[in-house]
Amino acid sequence: MFQDTRPAELDASGASDAWAPFRVTHAPERLGLLRQLRDGSVPIMLNAPNGVVLTTSLWAVDSAQERLNFSALDGEHLLNAVVEANEVVAVAYLESVKLQFDLQGLVLVRGTNTCALQTRLPQDIYRFQRRNAYRVRPQGRSGPVARFGHPSMPEMQLSLRILDVSIGGCALWLPSDVPALQAGTRIGEMRIEFDSDTRFVAGVVLQHVSALGQAEHGVRLGCEWQKLPGASERTLQRWIDQTQKRSRMLSLR
Repeated sequence: MFQDTRPAELDASGASDAWAPFRVTHAPERLGLLRQLRDGSVPIMLNAPNGVVLTTSLWAVDSAQERLNFSALDGEHLLNAVVEANEVVAVAYLESVKLQFDLQGLVLVRGTNTCALQTRLPQDIYRFQRRNAYRVRPQGRSGPVARFGHPSMPEMQLSLRILDVSIGGCALWLPSDVPALQAGTRIGEMRIEFDSDTRFVAGVVLQHVSALGQAEHGVRLGCEWQKLPGASERTLQRWIDQTQKRSRMLSLR
């Protein structure tokens, strides 16, 4: 199964509220997201625990009866297998946002020439930023920094400004008076500090080095996170989500 369509492991940490910051808690907002999926005919992947994956679309949102109706876009022969599954997780995308929700009470409704899946409205919907899709760009010279030892000179501790950050990685500014770093370099331990309360440690791979222009007197380092521990990924997801919300609020003023 492709990673983009795989449901997130919400209970991996053993903490029941570990993913609470990504849960859509207000019923009107949940209905709004479901209607966007319906109105845009967005493909929705239904994932069953036995490995069955069915591509569907949402064609009806009945808020009065608290029901959803799905039609199969492909793999109609898998309908029964999905209905018989004890747990079904739906995954879909609205631009850069990944939506995930559980389906309960799934039943197969047959018509004259068509068949559809019907289920109860989900009580929880989770919003995640799609990998590498949304990049946060801090303003000004101060703000988030990355601290690590220079790979060629471990005794030299660097504190580099973060130019932007996403779920997939970050970009750093390397001043011209600091010994150069080469693409392909692995940094086993980089300390990311967004603010006094938000920080984590990650391994990264330097993917590319690019010039920022003479005025900057430095280069841009494009870094990709290595597999982040669950707690670090939640910290990163939470900070990006909160930053995006603040950005949307400022744009409405």
